[in-house]
Amino acid sequence: MVRIRLRRTGQRGQPSYRLVIADKESPRDGRFLEIVGFYNPRTEPATLNIKEDRVYEWMSKGALPTESVAQLFKTAGTVERFERFKAGESVETLLAEAETARAAHLPADKTGK
Repeated sequence: MVRIRLRRTGQRGQPSYRLVIADKESPRDGRFLEIVGFYNPRTEPATLNIKEDRVYEWMSKGALPTESVAQLFKTAGTVERFERFKAGESVETLLAEAETARAAHLPADKTGK
């Protein structure tokens, strides 16, 4: 079974995470199939970048998010957009909506990057 889960990166005491597609049996920081995002809980507010088109594709193939990743997806609104994707809405409109929502949550000095 394929899972969408967090892979820890960063130095000791300074964690950051990659959202990866990995087999259920592989270790936390072991083999993975694809990187689909990045999460840094140390910034204020926490940084969360998700390649939603790849997440939609993997979830439509049967990949399940772990509990922590499901909570991140719920916070970012990815779960609601995926439900609309399954209902037949186009990926382009959903990705545009996700980008505008992400830009609205960025601080004013970070909008250019």
